[in-house]
Amino acid sequence: MKLIAESGSTRTEWALVEDAHLVQRVFTEGLNPFFQTRREISRSVRLGLPDIFFKKKLEQVYYYGAGCSSFEKKKIIGASLVAQFKAPIQVESDLLAAARGLFVCRPGIACILGTGSNSCFYDGKMIVRNVRSGGYILGDEGSGAALGKLFLSDIIKGIAPKEMMNAYFDKFHLSPNDVMESVYGRPFPNRFLSTISYFLKDYLDNEYVYGLLTSNFRSFFVRNVCQYDYKSYPIRFMGSLAYAFAPILREIAAEFDIALQGIEETPMNGLIEFHALNIEEP
Repeated sequence: MKLIAESGSTRTEWALVEDAHLVQRVFTEGLNPFFQTRREISRSVRLGLPDIFFKKKLEQVYYYGAGCSSFEKKKIIGASLVAQFKAPIQVESDLLAAARGLFVCRPGIACILGTGSNSCFYDGKMIVRNVRSGGYILGDEGSGAALGKLFLSDIIKGIAPKEMMNAYFDKFHLSPNDVMESVYGRPFPNRFLSTISYFLKDYLDNEYVYGLLTSNFRSFFVRNVCQYDYKSYPIRFMGSLAYAFAPILREIAAEFDIALQGIEETPMNGLIEFHALNIEEP
């Protein structure tokens, strides 16, 4: 039996798998070694998962996560997981999860639009090119965090429509000072920023909100997708934001003469298929 985990900054999906068959699926809070220590990650895993996950004899644990692009960050996650599962651990980036989950063993351009954003060209075996994400401060175009920054910046400066500002502050019982504190003084500011997308989804018929969404997605295509040979390969998306706003995402893709092949909420089904092939890692 194998355990496959795919984690963004907001949510982690865990799947116990026997061959190509899903045995059990569980969702817990997101993990990110940029924002959490080894001990905090271990505690989150232990408290979040049912006991059965720790009692199964696991052949291998495959973990894909946000923030796992360097050896140092992978080591933090790996040390946390091996202590919990007492099994061989393989830690890779959430970007490789997207590539494998969306394309399995076929080449293509894989894109993530969730709390954060990222993209890569995958040759069917490995990621051969990646336009760096930049994170929620220097990049993450098209993501929930970027969308949240656009909206909250307009609120702070009084640019957003008054009815939108009032609706936001009333619904979440926040003040402008609370917003500033959440962004600059509390843990996981990217999570806080990304929650704005759930609020804005109720106002898709509002011209201002529609403009924010289209501008955000357009920025992702210009600054990320267009840096690849995007006319020659299929392009697929995954992530909570891509899935929630799929019609608008397809509309903006069409502006670039792109017909998106697929939009998935998570890459798990493709990852299960990939690991059932028992491909040796390059």
